[in-house]
Amino acid sequence: MQIKNQIGRIVILVNDYEDALKFYQLNFDCKVLVDYTTTEGQRFLHVGFDDVSATGIWFLKSADNRVGNQTNGEPVFVMYTNALDALYQKLTTNNVKIKQVPVYADDYSFFHCYDLYGNEIIVAELKG
Repeated sequence: MQIKNQIGRIVILVNDYEDALKFYQLNFDCKVLVDYTTTEGQRFLHVGFDDVSATGIWFLKSADNRVGNQTNGEPVFVMYTNALDALYQKLTTNNVKIKQVPVYADDYSFFHCYDLYGNEIIVAELKG
């Protein structure tokens, strides 16, 4: 048997589930994949970019002050897009903070931005 692995969800620490959901829906067109609250009150809010992929983001309410700094200032994830310029324009129109304007190379293009909590996201478009 060959072992097969894949990323399921990355975790983003949040202060408020609804604020995080609105930000990622508005700016990155995320869809709710799972939204479940246990009888103990713990909420599992998972969002993704399409209905079929298991890969997505799990918003986790932080119990400490690590929101926005869970990676100690390093990017929290890389997002791939097929429309870098259109997404960049959308984010700037929505006043999303940009760290690095688009950089264009022969095989790829990318820019860096921040989410509502200050987590750095790299957005890349691969060509070819």
